[in-house]
Amino acid sequence: MEVALSFVVSVFFAVAIYLMLSKHIIRILLGVSIFGNAVNLSIFTAGRLMREVPPIIPEALQTPEIATANPLPQALVLTAIVISFSLFAFLLVLAFRAYQELGTDDTDGMRVAEPEGEPMPPLGY
Repeated sequence: MEVALSFVVSVFFAVAIYLMLSKHIIRILLGVSIFGNAVNLSIFTAGRLMREVPPIIPEALQTPEIATANPLPQALVLTAIVISFSLFAFLLVLAFRAYQELGTDDTDGMRVAEPEGEPMPPLGY
């Protein structure tokens, strides 16, 4: 199960990087969103996927008697979901405002926002 999920995570990372290298802002935003989902899935995979009992320890014991689920990956993923959603919402509003001001979502077309009289930044490496 973990091997299959690791393959899915690697596909998510590949798709996210491909989309983030695009020239269109919407594709870049979708890449950022998929990248956040890939990170969340990789945290879950690293935390071992097993069906265990909830991590509740009885009052009389200091440690659990039997194997319990690891609550740390769950807490990390919940926090990461909130952060990635807020980042996506901020980037979406930023991209919409840039589209309203410049009339394009192409990053090459957005170069008109740079100061006039200044040399163009490098178009390649």
